[in-house]
Amino acid sequence: MAPRAYWKGYLKLSLVSCPIALFPATSEREKISFHQLNKNTGHRIKYRKVDADTGDEVEAPDIIKGYEVGKGEYLELEPEELEAIAIESKRTIEIDEFVPRKEIDELYLNSPYYIVPDGEVGQQAFAVIREAIRQEGMVAIGKVVFTSREHVIALEARDNGMLGVTLRYPYEVRKEADYFDDIPDEKITKDMLDLAKHIVETKKAHFEPARFEDRYEEALKDLLKKKQSGQKIEAPREREPSKVVNLMDALRRSVETERGGERRKPARAAGNARAPKKAGRSSARAKKAG
Repeated sequence: MAPRAYWKGYLKLSLVSCPIALFPATSEREKISFHQLNKNTGHRIKYRKVDADTGDEVEAPDIIKGYEVGKGEYLELEPEELEAIAIESKRTIEIDEFVPRKEIDELYLNSPYYIVPDGEVGQQAFAVIREAIRQEGMVAIGKVVFTSREHVIALEARDNGMLGVTLRYPYEVRKEADYFDDIPDEKITKDMLDLAKHIVETKKAHFEPARFEDRYEEALKDLLKKKQSGQKIEAPREREPSKVVNLMDALRRSVETERGGERRKPARAAGNARAPKKAGRSSARAKKAG
């Protein structure tokens, strides 16, 4: 079954517009989730909304929102009052400007969405806007309304469609100075830095998400299988972390470990550590015989 669109509307660039649909680009549905149960009965736990003082259950129509202005003191807001300031949903993402992608700090990136044309009408207009964004090498900035809140969204070409990423507002991003300013400036010797750089060099690779393994998720699956088959569940022994007494010594040992790993790689790839030596001797005999 085709996924259901999270949002439908129009994408507009000046006087050019086309119908589009947005789909969440990520999902956590595949992750294992649990219900809370009553250990004594095995029944599901349900939660009731109760008055914090009287303990009486409160019906949904009697629940309103409140903003705490003091301890136990709230400004009560009726649904009609919140609706009065709700951003009108224009169902249109209007491109306001184009900015270089590199200028958008990763801290501002929020939720990604796939954007596709909605129906056959407007597909050409969608392609024109997409290719204009792609060839300019820029990111389009617009606004979109989800559930009465307005979000800034950055759009860029991606394959035959587009990727839209909602951006955080400045007040949502914490100042790095509040965390980094107290970090002291340490003196780093050239020898230490050279050793650390060597370790980095030996661990260089390409970004391949397919190699990422959620070890906890796999362990959960294994746990559920064992539990279902009645196997005994035992906690693994915790390994003591190695104690680092001297940073320089730790760096040297790390380099030696990485070098050892490099030496072992060809043997593992061949599947038989002796195979290369035999091939070498056979080759030498063949040359001698020739």
